[in-house]
Amino acid sequence: MAPSKIKNFFLKKKAEAKLKLGVAGPGRKLNSEAPPPSSKASSSKQKDVYIPPKRNELSAEAKAAANAALARFEGKDKKEFNTSLAAIRAQVRKELEAERKAKEAGHTSDQAETAETETAAQEARSDYAVRGVFFRCPMIGDEVLPYKEWKGKIKEFLYEQLAADRGLTACLIIYNCNPKDKAEVCIETLTKCIENIINNPNEEKYKKLRMSNRMFCDKIKVCEGSLDFLRAAGFAEIELDNEPHLIWSEDNIDPECSLEVLLEALKASETIPVVLDRNLQVLLPSQVRRNNLPPDFFRISAEEIKREQQLRTEAIEQAQILKTKAMREREELRTINRYKFTLIRVRFPNGVYLQGTFNVYEKLGQVYEFVQSCLMHESAEFALVLPGGQKFDEREDLDKSLYDLRLVPTVVFNFTYEHESKNLTDFLKEELMLLIQSF
Repeated sequence: MAPSKIKNFFLKKKAEAKLKLGVAGPGRKLNSEAPPPSSKASSSKQKDVYIPPKRNELSAEAKAAANAALARFEGKDKKEFNTSLAAIRAQVRKELEAERKAKEAGHTSDQAETAETETAAQEARSDYAVRGVFFRCPMIGDEVLPYKEWKGKIKEFLYEQLAADRGLTACLIIYNCNPKDKAEVCIETLTKCIENIINNPNEEKYKKLRMSNRMFCDKIKVCEGSLDFLRAAGFAEIELDNEPHLIWSEDNIDPECSLEVLLEALKASETIPVVLDRNLQVLLPSQVRRNNLPPDFFRISAEEIKREQQLRTEAIEQAQILKTKAMREREELRTINRYKFTLIRVRFPNGVYLQGTFNVYEKLGQVYEFVQSCLMHESAEFALVLPGGQKFDEREDLDKSLYDLRLVPTVVFNFTYEHESKNLTDFLKEELMLLIQSF
């Protein structure tokens, strides 16, 4: 990896900070014409008039989700996939017809035995609806990995950069390779040390740190990257009175660096962004029977999950008891609070399902963007409808989180085209249809 990535990271942060300062928008001269009234003011008068959502432009995040799925497909052995669209459509029709007949026959015993056999076979392969939760880290590489693996890769990457850019890299190591609470205390203490030298250049007491000092050990030395930062800032280890000390000298500051630059970098440090990957999948009806979620979806530990499973029997018994609305709402909150992520599935009229992983605090609008990015007609008007027929108000609900809308831990939407797009019969892009795995 090129060492310049570290400097680019801080340059990007500085640019973002400047952008935030300009959120008020452009000014105008006193004698210039007034700008046209905002669309919000005019639209409030027409609140009851339906205005179709503009979905012509996709966010970079939504495009990245679809591109990542296609990239994974390109990297796999094509033999694992059914690459015939005709065969895929035939399989979907076959499964939909089987479902229809099963409903009409009232689930006969033979069909029940077949379903049990299929379920057992699926459980033997895997009982989970998805293999796990995966992330991307654009600054480091293109891989899609579990969060723990990315933390290890980020640490490895940063330590590789130390020799080339010790000061700036040390700032990132402090924040990315230590517990957050310890990192914050370390940064606060180091900031005070450097500010004392800058503000009091003639005070010798600020240029000497006793390494056996309890404050130094508890707040600085305990954090990875802290000693590298101090060395880059001009401190060198020297023994005084049989005790190790760090003594500051301007001559020891790393080339092409300064205390002011290091101080600014230290204050601007933050975690290297790791982005949730949608883990986009396109499924046949028979492939959505698995609903159990892997441990990665939970906030609680594996042991706590087992305990929850043991309590299910008691929960079934309690379900027989009459409960007030408040009691039911408290139980619902206790349930959804166990999850960090939610699995979203969208059922299309042709029987195919689109599946993606979302953080529980992401917005419903991001689900719409995800679906839009996968459509053959990206600008088409559509709605996502819950199984009970509930529709969401796109003017009010799109900015609400999946947690607030109780769309946790799994939800299945039914897709429908709306308004001028009602007559469309194509749904997912053909290249995404090729992601359907064959049995």
